[in-house]
Amino acid sequence: MPGPIQSVERAATILRLLGGAGRPLALAELAAALDLPRPTVHGIVRTLREEGLVDQDRVSALYRLGSGLFTLATGWDRHDLRSRAMNWADALAGGTGCAVYLAVPDGSVAGVVHHVFRPDGSPQTLRTNTEHPLHATAWGKCLLAFAPVSTPAPRDLELRRYTGRTASTLAMLEAHLATARTRGMSTDVGEYETGQGGAAVPLRSGGGLTVAALGIAAPVEQLFGGGGEPRPAQADQLRAAGREISALLGTIR
Repeated sequence: MPGPIQSVERAATILRLLGGAGRPLALAELAAALDLPRPTVHGIVRTLREEGLVDQDRVSALYRLGSGLFTLATGWDRHDLRSRAMNWADALAGGTGCAVYLAVPDGSVAGVVHHVFRPDGSPQTLRTNTEHPLHATAWGKCLLAFAPVSTPAPRDLELRRYTGRTASTLAMLEAHLATARTRGMSTDVGEYETGQGGAAVPLRSGGGLTVAALGIAAPVEQLFGGGGEPRPAQADQLRAAGREISALLGTIR
């Protein structure tokens, strides 16, 4: 059988050292403890820092355990996720003329953690902290397609029919998810609410892990052109906002 991977062993040892020291440590201390050259240890702690598992003080340059360790078991804190995405979500609503949703996996549903109203002044209901079906909304299908470990298997869902367009069979839902993965974006063409459509992209943290879905919503004719394809201008803005938020999630902890 193949032996342990040396770089992983060294990274785990650094985390144990930082966790057990009771104080921040210098690069020289870590290198001495591991009996390794400083450049080798620096490369490891730099990678750990970029993943949020190690923090480095800007003034002293000392290292300590990073806040990203706490998200390994619990996932992203909803308030933290919302705060990092808020400015981009507001700008996305203004640029597209659509409502914006930020949703996370929450058992068998998509939990909405942030909702920005359409900027047209029309009557709307705040949906922050509401639960939406995974199989019938763009953000729900986005989580099913791109975060399969954090969501139930499609075959285990209750595929309730909300409108005549709802993917209410396993074959239909799996086809929708396959299209989403190919396109890099999931859609809802009036599947949850008649006449109301949506599109969503995954938000990824360090290592490319999908932690949430960013979606836009508006009347179907406003979001989609012929053939059910998202209109390019709005789709491009959604993708751009998703990339920017993902960059924040991957580099700032």
